[in-house]
Amino acid sequence: MAGSPRALIIVDVQNDFCEGGSLAVSGGAEAARRISEHVAAHASEYAAVVATADWHEDPGPHFSDEPDFVESWPAHCRAGSDGALFHPHAAGALDAVDAVFRKGHHSAAYSGFEGLTVQPDGQVGLAAWLRGRDVEDVHVVGIATDHCVRATALDAATEGFATTVLLDLTAGVAPETTERALAQLRDAGVTLA
Repeated sequence: MAGSPRALIIVDVQNDFCEGGSLAVSGGAEAARRISEHVAAHASEYAAVVATADWHEDPGPHFSDEPDFVESWPAHCRAGSDGALFHPHAAGALDAVDAVFRKGHHSAAYSGFEGLTVQPDGQVGLAAWLRGRDVEDVHVVGIATDHCVRATALDAATEGFATTVLLDLTAGVAPETTERALAQLRDAGVTLA
């Protein structure tokens, strides 16, 4: 592995965000499949592979029976539900995952950097976990390009990580919001590949 230590962040590749889920993103299952292929081919290039997951217990107004699809959404990824499980097409990638960062227990939590993983000495956030492994560079993939991938990549850049979004390994909710997200990412210095 040449250069600075790099991590792969797999964002929210969960059943509810793939076809058939309560908040399905077109192309979600295919993105999960391509992520598994990418990990199979490139795992040795990463010092760490992590996954993030929505894990909602009571996220308040984030859930709505009449969602506006901006601040409120249909119920999704309830903690412990089938919808919160990782999509079966992501199974190959998950075999390489070193830690899962669950987010949104009691809030919206779009960014994986809001998530926590359990360690023997307590819970730790994604930024601290990556720094503890001397990671300086991250690749971000997953669902959805225009929401949680965008928020995770923006936070990665803000935290000082050299950040690249691998667009072929993402799925967006809508073309217009995806284009706005990509422009925001470019403006923040995130590389789009």
